[in-house]
Amino acid sequence: MKLACWLLALAIPAMAADDVARPRLPLSLKRAVEMAIAPQGNTNIQLAAEALKQAHSRSVESRAALLPDLESAFAAENRNVNLAAQGLQFNKLITIPIPGFNIPTIVGPFTTIDARVTASENVFDFSSIRRFQASKTGVSAAKSDVAGTEEQVAAQVARAYVAAVKGDADVETAEANVTLSDALLTQARNEKNAGTGTGIEITRAQVQLANDRQRLVEAANARRAAHLRLLRVMGASLDTEIELTDRLRYVPVDAVTLEEAKLLALKERPDYRAQQQRESAARFSASATKMERLPSLAAFGDYGDSGTGLRNAFPTRTYGIEVKLPIFDGGRRDARRAESDSQYRSEQARTRDLKEQIELDVRLALDSLHSAEDEVKVAKEGLSLADNELAQARRRYSAGVATGVEVTDAQTRLERARDNQTGALYNYNVAKIDLAQAMGRVRSTVE
Repeated sequence: MKLACWLLALAIPAMAADDVARPRLPLSLKRAVEMAIAPQGNTNIQLAAEALKQAHSRSVESRAALLPDLESAFAAENRNVNLAAQGLQFNKLITIPIPGFNIPTIVGPFTTIDARVTASENVFDFSSIRRFQASKTGVSAAKSDVAGTEEQVAAQVARAYVAAVKGDADVETAEANVTLSDALLTQARNEKNAGTGTGIEITRAQVQLANDRQRLVEAANARRAAHLRLLRVMGASLDTEIELTDRLRYVPVDAVTLEEAKLLALKERPDYRAQQQRESAARFSASATKMERLPSLAAFGDYGDSGTGLRNAFPTRTYGIEVKLPIFDGGRRDARRAESDSQYRSEQARTRDLKEQIELDVRLALDSLHSAEDEVKVAKEGLSLADNELAQARRRYSAGVATGVEVTDAQTRLERARDNQTGALYNYNVAKIDLAQAMGRVRSTVE
């Protein structure tokens, strides 16, 4: 038992040393977004790429209906035919004046071969043309969906990155608070030794230091959780140790009016562009269903050798044209037309709804950004005042004209002001991301 404890005591420092020695990956916001939208990055990116491949395949399949269909076949048969089973009873119909001779009712066995090439082509079919147009529009919509997924993933990564940066800032703030509490504890002890302080002031400083240390532990745990969430949304291994190179800071954005933001969003947002293309695809599909009632023209033909063997095979052929005119199919075509019309109207409704949602996103993002800007200014001013207040309180305490309570209150307000500044910068950067996503410019903003 003692040996096991001794080995465990040796193993714990070694594990800690491995964690410290593990190389860290320097990670900027731009790099994080690039890793997430890479082909092997976020899972949603991979799914969008597969959906694009599927749309390409459906388009190729629809185009095949407009291209010639060419087939070849070779058949070899050995047959034995009962003519009577086919209704051919020659002995009853024909009398041959040869004693003992009858026309056989069983023919064979005999061998036949047939080698043939068959071709067909839809010469005139408006319905197939419309379906091909719908499939091409579907490919364009899938490409826009890929771009939209990249925008969405980039926004998720940007928010996760800013949250992780806030975690780093919270740890730095907590460490600064611990350093300040430790300095104030030292000052209280010095004042006590000089005869100008009391024991209660030392105890009060010790309590404040213990509270700040606890908040430091909580901030470190929250930072680790934020880093893990960032790695998860990036599609990276959760064992990766990262070092964020960006910091929370205030960078003003270019002024933009509501109307300018709305017009830019309708032009740039890939999800709106994809929805418009899906509406066009539904319109083509509805048109294709209606055109099924029109006549269609097709050409066909075949050519090959047929006979009882290779030596006596004789060339045979067939060619012609075929015109089809639908007359009645039990109402199935009318039902498909009603369904496709309903799908088209549904896509129109989705397009209108998305347009209204885009306007709402832009309005909310602009309001949040303006509010966050004011919040940053107020937090900066509050931090400056709180820092000045603590400096004055410490001087008053050293001069013996104030008690430690005044210093503790000023310290508490300074810590709150630091937290307010971190929160304000976080809200401002998130508001910038929200506005960029509302206008479809997250990737270009990050780059």
